[in-house]
Amino acid sequence: MSAPLPVLLLAGTGEARALAGRLADDPRFQVTASLAGAVERPQAYPGRVRIGGFGGALGLEEWLRRVGIAAVIDATHPFAARISANAVAASQAVGLPLLRLERPAWKAEGGDNWQEVADLDEAAERLPRGARPFLAIGRKDISRFATRRDLDCLTRMIDPPEPETALPPGRLLLARPSRDIDAEAALLEQHGATHLVTKNSGGPFGEAKLLAARRLGLPVIMVRRPALAGGEVVADVPAALAWLEARAASR
Repeated sequence: MSAPLPVLLLAGTGEARALAGRLADDPRFQVTASLAGAVERPQAYPGRVRIGGFGGALGLEEWLRRVGIAAVIDATHPFAARISANAVAASQAVGLPLLRLERPAWKAEGGDNWQEVADLDEAAERLPRGARPFLAIGRKDISRFATRRDLDCLTRMIDPPEPETALPPGRLLLARPSRDIDAEAALLEQHGATHLVTKNSGGPFGEAKLLAARRLGLPVIMVRRPALAGGEVVADVPAALAWLEARAASR
């Protein structure tokens, strides 16, 4: 039997964790899951795990060469544009196959009232004066809303913001998104929310807030995904497994 295929899995999503679990006991692959460290208490991954950045595209390229990686899977968050761009540049420089595992985006359906915007700055501008938005956008860019002192915001994030972060006015809730539509609807009603602001992350985790907004007839300000280029793209774990199996079989 040939040596296992060394694989770098750029992780941080449920899909990445599921893929790592499927590969953990497969002798055909030797997987290193890499987490950026953006979440203080990341959920556990089986096998090898590294935490922290690579030092940009050049640092990632050097790491790929030094470790002897043979394939890269980018299963990071759809809005982690920087690491995805670095993965494209580094993989091309080393001559490695790259796969992007990206869950499908959410799409508006009947009863939805979405206002799609290009970024969070535009989202902040779209909110009318005196609005009471529910901000479900994470902690990294929350300061984009801090200058809107006329708002009364309910801001939810998993980990507390850095001490120097400028926060929007209102209440800060430290919690993971609920998958319970009733619980999300109750949270929106308790706050007296007039809008939901979120990123189009896609997938079942976080979708409940959209369904709750639909139920309550609330407008949703939806930030479009950044455009990414380079590498093949699949939408689910089985397709990523098939791609890896093809790489292993062709050695």
